[in-house]
Amino acid sequence: MHFYLPVSLLKSAQTLLQRLLPGSCALCGDTNSKEALCDACVAQFFTRHTARCPVCATTSSGHNQRCGACLSEPPAFDATFVACDYEAPVDHLVQDLKFNARLALAPMFARLLAQSIKFNNIDADCITGVPLSASRLAQRGFNQAIEIAKPLARALAIPLSSQLCLRVRDTDAQAGLPLALRQINMRDAFTMSLQGRSAVLHKHVIVVDDVMTTGHTLHELAACLKRHGATRVTNVVFARTPAR
Repeated sequence: MHFYLPVSLLKSAQTLLQRLLPGSCALCGDTNSKEALCDACVAQFFTRHTARCPVCATTSSGHNQRCGACLSEPPAFDATFVACDYEAPVDHLVQDLKFNARLALAPMFARLLAQSIKFNNIDADCITGVPLSASRLAQRGFNQAIEIAKPLARALAIPLSSQLCLRVRDTDAQAGLPLALRQINMRDAFTMSLQGRSAVLHKHVIVVDDVMTTGHTLHELAACLKRHGATRVTNVVFARTPAR
């Protein structure tokens, strides 16, 4: 007996496989690459040793020197580690993951971040991702921060707490707002889940996200975690928008 699938279903399956599985390097298109990024692109774009502020990861004049903003108005989070700057051509990787559902990129993001974390000997109790609102999650179908956090948690052998926090306000997209309105936009956007309220007490929490621009979103989330007893919050973000 033979079974035949409708053409539309076959096309849908093919599209899904293209999203989930790497077929070529996402940056240079090398078809010989078995990973989402080839070794040459990793070496070219992810091996720079940029001096950064240890708190917010903006580029700094000296290694491990806090920037003026973090000295004058310290954020609620304690440290930030990034894999790269959010600039061409790497910015297209983030956009492909978030808006084109190229989920094969998430484990690659996690591998690059895990290298940085292991190098800096970060010791944490749990990992979570910046939560999306229910409507945004339903629209997109996945949370890109959690997709990065899953393989990162496995690589570091640190428990993943994907439901630690909740986004209780469906805020406007930060990227579309002027800088002066971004902090106001995120105010009181997060709360702790019932399980999270006891899970963070006296804990060091790693918060994962895809992009950090002003840091207002991560500040608000860290403030929420600390109100419920977290002793330390470390951001682990794939790309950092350079200061202009």
